[in-house]
Amino acid sequence: MSAMEQRIKAFMEGGPYAVVGASSDRDKYGNKVLRAYQQHGQEVYPVNPRADEIEGLKAYASLAAVPVRLRAVSIITPPKITEQVVKEAAAAGVKFVWMQPGAESPEAVQTAEDLGLEVIAGGPCYLVLAHYHE
Repeated sequence: MSAMEQRIKAFMEGGPYAVVGASSDRDKYGNKVLRAYQQHGQEVYPVNPRADEIEGLKAYASLAAVPVRLRAVSIITPPKITEQVVKEAAAAGVKFVWMQPGAESPEAVQTAEDLGLEVIAGGPCYLVLAHYHE
């Protein structure tokens, strides 16, 4: 098993999770990833500073605002925002970050690794491995 496969397996073992970039728009990946966690009965928190509620869950403006200690975060944001999100994740005590395809940048990956986070980037989308269905 590759190092990436081991990190993905460890990530999938349990939450609580947050989805940074969660969206109220059901056609966007930020919504689909949130629903994938819900389909598996996972404890998940949507993070979006412009939403009060997403898919029936209270939305939070930032990782710091989430009322529980998060173990893992899926990130669906533009790369420049992802670079800031990994700093917030480290400050919040998060162990794993999964930068969904399109959210990653070399700077974001390096920053996350420098901060001691377990990083999943440049690999598969969470939706594929979670067997998401509409």
